[in-house]
Amino acid sequence: MRNKQPQMPSTAKGATTLISAGTTVSGDITFAGNLDIEGRVIGCISAEPGASALLRVVAGGSVEGEIRVPSASISGAVKGNIYSAENLEVSKGAVVTGDVFYNLIEMSMGSKIDGNLKHTTASAKVEQLTSVGSVLSADKS
Repeated sequence: MRNKQPQMPSTAKGATTLISAGTTVSGDITFAGNLDIEGRVIGCISAEPGASALLRVVAGGSVEGEIRVPSASISGAVKGNIYSAENLEVSKGAVVTGDVFYNLIEMSMGSKIDGNLKHTTASAKVEQLTSVGSVLSADKS
């Protein structure tokens, strides 16, 4: 008999913001609720402190920048560090280039993380998590 594991929430409380396929957003994004990325974001993504927030980067979607959210589901591409204080799901076909700081992580066969994995405590807040070095700055050397 399997132990029941915590499940990734299908949605967070609040509205859903969609960045649709074919759309590119350049700049930092701060949100609460749900943020679905089907297009491209060039910039950092963060959740409002203390907000219920879920980021979904769907297959075909991409983010170039740091991500700081309580929960995330990655099926597309991310180039930058990910800080997830609650749940992180990395699905088949997802490609993450950067360090990943997580409390709970689920990786599917066929997903790829090119960076370090660092476990954090459940009590850590997203804004408290800090990097030991930037993958993006290392690429520029």
